[in-house]
Amino acid sequence: MPFSFTITKQDTESRARLGVLDLGFSPIETPVFMPVGTRGTVKAMTQAELEEIGYRLILGNTYHLAMRPGPDFIEKAGGLHNFIAWPHGILTDSGGYQVFSLPLLRKIRDEGVDFRSIVNGDRIHFDPETVMDIQRKIGADIIMALDECPPHPCSYEDTRTATERTHRWAERCVKHWREHGNPDRQALFVIVQGGAYEDLRRESAEFLGSLDTPGIAVGGVSVGEPVEEMLMAEERTVPYLPPHKPRYLMGLGQPEDILRAVERGFDMFDCVLPTRCGRTGTAYTTRGRRNLKAAPCAEDFGPIDPECACPVCSRYSTAYIRHLIKSEEILASRLLTYHNLWYYYHLMAGIRAAVAEDRFAEYSKSVLARLEVGSLT
Repeated sequence: MPFSFTITKQDTESRARLGVLDLGFSPIETPVFMPVGTRGTVKAMTQAELEEIGYRLILGNTYHLAMRPGPDFIEKAGGLHNFIAWPHGILTDSGGYQVFSLPLLRKIRDEGVDFRSIVNGDRIHFDPETVMDIQRKIGADIIMALDECPPHPCSYEDTRTATERTHRWAERCVKHWREHGNPDRQALFVIVQGGAYEDLRRESAEFLGSLDTPGIAVGGVSVGEPVEEMLMAEERTVPYLPPHKPRYLMGLGQPEDILRAVERGFDMFDCVLPTRCGRTGTAYTTRGRRNLKAAPCAEDFGPIDPECACPVCSRYSTAYIRHLIKSEEILASRLLTYHNLWYYYHLMAGIRAAVAEDRFAEYSKSVLARLEVGSLT
């Protein structure tokens, strides 16, 4: 099997660690941030630009790709790698987040989930077996088990029901993946749930760890809960995760949240924030988020971030990009998205270098202190 994960360094003062993911392409160093390419594209970016920055692992979404262009079409095209011209790693979500985010368009039963298609309104049925089949046809390198993410707030009993259903679905996913999937080519990750409840988090982590899949993810964080509750959910989960497997914290994307999660021992992250903010006029900088729609940016003829070496900051002024935003020019989204993804890539590179040199605590404290200073605007 081409998938492997090797831990290469453990921080001396925290659970932060370095690792290497091997998906059969060039090795991917962890901790790693993965840009979200929901429908087979990271919005506003070309694949060549992602490569230029340094990314080698992106996300696709099973639900949206199943709606359009469809798994059979993607399989006919030679798989998602070939269809989107991306010769590197791909991870596909299971559609479980849509179980959470589309409450008016779905009905959950133990058998699976019935959706209304966002494309034409047709009834669509997802269950653990069909989700495994869809991801097999899509051809992603890392595939996710179907899960149920309880909303926030959620009672203990409802959270337990969702968590236990997630466990049953995970068992079915693992069985189908092993018997009818492509385990020699696709690595299956199961997803821990449990809400904010310590006993459910522990139970979920221990049960799903026992299924012995190549990797394990933690879901149900950053779903509207207070930051303190999110951090507690992470802290209550990590000690019970298999130490030798990659740990993927799903959907977490603020730089400060990533730093704190790395400290707790997580290896993989994804979020739509750098691309979504890029399309809405917000830049990530070494001193926090910067709203380029703000009036002071109109006559700022310097770069978005004077400390950034990306091609956008090297060439274009803040005032020019603000002009593009106000003029509703597509180039504004492209430039800001490129800059934001550059920022995230180099944030992770800085994290890895700090762990390698046993100075992660110092690095994290420095980055957090600068982010707390506030915007450059």
